[in-house]
Parts: sequence; C-alpha cells; structure tokens
Amino acid sequence: MILPIIGYGDPVLRKTGEILTPEYPNLKETITNMYDTMYNACGVGLAAPQIGMALRLFVIDTTPFSDDEDLDDASQKQLEGFKKTFINAKMIKEEGVEWSFNEGCLSIPDVREDVYRNPTITIEYCEEDFVMKTEVFDGLIARVIQHEYDHIEGILFTDKISTLKKRLIQKKLKNILEGKTFQDYRMKFFGKKGR
Repeated sequence: MILPIIGYGDPVLRKTGEILTPEYPNLKETITNMYDTMYNACGVGLAAPQIGMALRLFVIDTTPFSDDEDLDDASQKQLEGFKKTFINAKMIKEEGVEWSFNEGCLSIPDVREDVYRNPTITIEYCEEDFVMKTEVFDGLIARVIQHEYDHIEGILFTDKISTLKKRLIQKKLKNILEGKTFQDYRMKFFGKKGR
C-alpha cells in the first residue's frame, strides 16, 4: 500500500526512533508498504518517520543510481540491485575524508543541497530475521544509509548545510510546511490549513 510521505515541519521527523522487537505488529506489512511508497515516489531510501512512525526502521534500494553515467562500471554494478531493510540500526564508525554530494529528501521536495559525509561507515543492524549483523559500506551506498540513519535519529539533511544556505531555502521550507508544494506522490503536511 502506498502511504503519504510526511512533509518537513512535522514533529515526527524530529523524534528519535524507538527500538523494534520481532513481536511488533504488522512489521512485514509496514516494510512492504515502505518499499511501495519509496518506489512510487522514485526514492532510493525511506525511513519510518517519513511515514509517521517514530521507529528505528529504514529501507533502501540504490538501483536508480546505477544508471549514473558519471560513475565507473564497478560503482554502477555495486549500486544495481542493492536493496536492504535496516532494523534497529546503530552507527559504529564513520571514517575517511568527507566528500560532498547533492542530496534531496522525499519529505523536503524541491530542495537539493550539497552535503558532506564520510565515505565509509560501519553499521550494526538487523534485517527482517532480527539477526544482528555488523557491516562496512562505502561510496553512495554508505551515503544513502547515512541519510536514512539520520532520519531515525531525528536529523534532516538540511541540518547539515551552512547557515547561509539555510536562509536561502527558508521560503521553500515554509511552503512545504504549509503544503504549498506539488509533487507526483502523496504527502501529508503539518502546517496545512484545514488538515
């Protein structure tokens, strides 16, 4: 089922996600709905707060990035078909020289900014089987994971840009808060009149 994506300004996007247990009701259905919602919005990642649930859960599929002709063959191959569910993720390490990439977010439509992140991460998480694993990721996959991980910590990519850039996008953010934005997917806006 395709769910509405929560827009910038909603308090749920600022909450730290709660730990999930295998008994969490309808978890498989929630995960399926998250993938459906992400694909419908042409996203590469979606976190539970973005569908209004303050949980430590996010899904990613980096396949759309594999078409990027600016990337070498090895990177394209790595990104193609990389699909994963992260439950109760905990960032262990972020390392390497920070690099810049132009990021966007389904909860903040029509806003894109360069964000600096570390190229390599070590993260602990469970997949749907709730078996804990620790893995190292790098490049764009690491970046997508870091972006979604921030969501379950109540952090948005706009928190990572300069004060000047924040001032420049203030009007756009206000418009999103009030629902004065148009995109090809369903959204729910916190500040929209008559909500």
